[in-house]
Amino acid sequence: QVELVESGGGLVQAGGSLRLSCAASGTMFSGNDMGWYRQAPGKQRELVALITDVGNTNYADSVKGRFTISRYNAKNTLYLQMNMLKPEDTAVYYCNTALRSLPWGQGTQVTVSS
Repeated sequence: QVELVESGGGLVQAGGSLRLSCAASGTMFSGNDMGWYRQAPGKQRELVALITDVGNTNYADSVKGRFTISRYNAKNTLYLQMNMLKPEDTAVYYCNTALRSLPWGQGTQVTVSS
């Protein structure tokens, strides 16, 4: 059974940092392009960061220069380092493949206060 478990969210003041983790079981990250997504209340889920199976990265304009995605295939884990957080980053954050092909996890709530 495939399961994605996100963790590391919390409440932080604007300008602060958080590091999110995503652990997978029942599947292997290697060979898949992986992404971090987020969904704010009343909005659609959006891709904020992508990392290919060989480590190339791409970011949404809204997070470019502030967020860093990385992966550790040996531990089947994906990370998102978030710096200089803004209130508009408040959302539930999820991980999945670039094709959204795995069952969604429960996500991790990130709340940034002004």
